[in-house]
Amino acid sequence: MAPRRRGSHPLVQALIHLLAGAAGGVACVVSGQPFDTIKVKMQTFPTMYRGFFNCSLRTYQQEGLHGLYQGITPALLANVAENAVLFACYGFCQQLVRQLFGLSSVLELSELHSALAGSLSSVFSSMALCPTELVKCRMQALYEMKVTGQTPLSRHSSTWTVVKSIFHSEGLLGFFQGLTSTWLREVPGYFFFFGGYEVSRSFFLQADQSKEELGALPLTMSGGIGGACFWLSVYPIDSVKSRIQVLSMAGRQGGFLFSFLHILRTEGFMALYCGLMPTVIRALPSNGALFLSYEMTRKKLTSLVDRTT
Repeated sequence: MAPRRRGSHPLVQALIHLLAGAAGGVACVVSGQPFDTIKVKMQTFPTMYRGFFNCSLRTYQQEGLHGLYQGITPALLANVAENAVLFACYGFCQQLVRQLFGLSSVLELSELHSALAGSLSSVFSSMALCPTELVKCRMQALYEMKVTGQTPLSRHSSTWTVVKSIFHSEGLLGFFQGLTSTWLREVPGYFFFFGGYEVSRSFFLQADQSKEELGALPLTMSGGIGGACFWLSVYPIDSVKSRIQVLSMAGRQGGFLFSFLHILRTEGFMALYCGLMPTVIRALPSNGALFLSYEMTRKKLTSLVDRTT
């Protein structure tokens, strides 16, 4: 009987997925941070800007290039933490879905099965994402909060200053403002994220070719499509989450439902879609980079582990 390869051990696979996910998170932030900054500003202060280009230009004029990259440190922490946990749990959730549906191998999982596994794994990644995304969103909207007199913090406050402010005023639980909204966004969103990615990869397959054999361009395009599917499916939920996380600097906010209904009553349904264009634009290159980095890192690490056994 042939010895079991070390690279096939569940814990080794989880570590490989975790490291590959972290690499994907870095690639995602580096390629899309300015678009994310504009998204958060437009979601939180929809009446202050006339659109994507107006918000981008005014941000650059008021805060310089640094303003477009405001919050990049917590953004890196947020995406590295989220994607490391997400993809590490994704491997376990794939095995769980495989067992639930009586399949003999994860290679037999359909696009629907993969979407379900991605949705389940987001329950855990949300716990890692929420605190860092809270700090990121607050830093991205510091200028607007200062101009409207809703925070005593300087618009040039550092990441550490924002972290200390949250801890001193709200305690450890303050870092989980918007967790319910994060779950409401992530669980359905990652169903469409992984589903869109897997369906797109299937379209690029040629005769007798497996998904593992796809090149960089199909992987990048599939990742971008998966990212666009995510945001198009849950964007209004993300808008509510951003409001809760940013405006809680000025005082405790109501829950998701209260905030959602308040926006509908006072601003209308379309206010929930402010910033959608830069988000979808960003999703294509940033999520393409995420999946390309993830797949390349995973394959390289798997090869290295197998070579040492």
